[in-house]
Amino acid sequence: MFEVKKLNIKINDRYIIKDFSLTLNSKDKLAIIGEEGNGKSTLLKSLLGICEYAEITGSINSKNYRIGYLKQSMTEEDINKKVYDFLFKDETDYYEKINKLYKNLDTINLNDDILNQTIATLSGGEKVKINILKLLLDEYDILFLDEPTNDLDIETLTWLENFIKNENKPIIYVSHDETLLSKTANMILHLEQIKKKTDCRHTLLKIDYDTYVEKRIKKIEKQSQVAKNEKTKFNKQQEKLKKVMQKVEYHQNTISRKDPHGARLLKKKMHSLKSVESKLNNVKLTEMPDVEENINFFFEKVEIPKTKQIIDLDIPVLKSEDKVLAQNIKLNIIGNTHTCIIGKNGTGKSTLIKIIYEQLKTRPDIKLGYMPQTYEDILNNYKNVLDFICPNSDKDQITKARMYLGNMKFTREEMNSEIKNLSNGTKAKLFLIKLVLDECNVLILDEPTRNVSPLSNPVIRKVLREYNGTIISVSHDRKYIEEVIDTLYILTKEGLTMVNNDKN
Repeated sequence: MFEVKKLNIKINDRYIIKDFSLTLNSKDKLAIIGEEGNGKSTLLKSLLGICEYAEITGSINSKNYRIGYLKQSMTEEDINKKVYDFLFKDETDYYEKINKLYKNLDTINLNDDILNQTIATLSGGEKVKINILKLLLDEYDILFLDEPTNDLDIETLTWLENFIKNENKPIIYVSHDETLLSKTANMILHLEQIKKKTDCRHTLLKIDYDTYVEKRIKKIEKQSQVAKNEKTKFNKQQEKLKKVMQKVEYHQNTISRKDPHGARLLKKKMHSLKSVESKLNNVKLTEMPDVEENINFFFEKVEIPKTKQIIDLDIPVLKSEDKVLAQNIKLNIIGNTHTCIIGKNGTGKSTLIKIIYEQLKTRPDIKLGYMPQTYEDILNNYKNVLDFICPNSDKDQITKARMYLGNMKFTREEMNSEIKNLSNGTKAKLFLIKLVLDECNVLILDEPTRNVSPLSNPVIRKVLREYNGTIISVSHDRKYIEEVIDTLYILTKEGLTMVNNDKN
């Protein structure tokens, strides 16, 4: 249904992918994974023929099939439309699709009163649902989904998993949600930037995600062990040869002129040893694997008393402008608990977390760190990377910051970059570095893992799980909830209710 041959994509002097070929058939569910900024969205746009900033060669043949495309973000024109006008061309279009509309509204947990709302007033999750709804109504033959899970509530994530898994249409999608990847993908395309981001590599396998990760880890471990063994053996051979050559050279320097025969033998021996040395130096050893996902960061000097009162919240009515979202909000958090708030899209989780931030940010007895859902809420106040994480321009702090940036796989160019040029995933890592450098002992995190690659997220979850401070967060990431969180609340119109975190 969709065929790609010898595709090359280049941005400025950097290749995103080289010599890529693909045949996509019905029921194929191809997940594109890779680190932030490696060109996953660029590849989708290139396959659709709408990428204007890349140099593209090769053959792409969609065979006249209709392709539906879910973008990461909406245009300003669309976001100011009413939902009705975004979904339908005219009244005739509406009447043709009305039965399908109500079936799908119910499926993705939306009410028909949303049709008269302006898209800009909707929550992030509601916007994603509306875009998915449009794809379902227009009946495309192939679907391209760029981060479809962003901001979706857990109930809708479960629906999306079943939709992708059971849909007969081929689907190509980019996602950082490991649970969704595990349950839906039957093909994996892994995009990598190697050799310190000077070259690219791609791996395409018809295989499920969990098996791919398992095989990849085993392959890396095996190659690492082989490379280590070969290097050890090589070093021993070199050391042994060096000692023999030194011995022969010593005898050459001390042999008597009265023994020309012995001198010739030593010269012949040295010639033979240099031949061995030349062959040894030309041996190609197995290289240590060049991988990207080994980010490294940790919190230091962070602790908070277990009995310390962090917040005692009592909000009779939770509002967003004039809209009532929930009532009777009560939240009491003490000590180094790791708390997460879940709930359906539009219930006011991000509004609530902003209120918590506003109440805590002036507290002198805690060191507060904040990672908003919309990064630009904070990052728009800064121009460059180092302006954000080292606002005081302290020399020692800048040196430390560069070390952490390097551990997070920032290139020298990215370290000196303007923030607006970074991908969302790279911005997420920038926030994490800021939280570490500021030695924060209370973290307010709104969807902390949603833009980070599935290969880096396990490291981030481990660090947050072992964090000795307080975490107050909103998340729909089921692995984050399972591995990091010890206190779970659900937000509904009636208020906050503590629920059992059964690790499912």
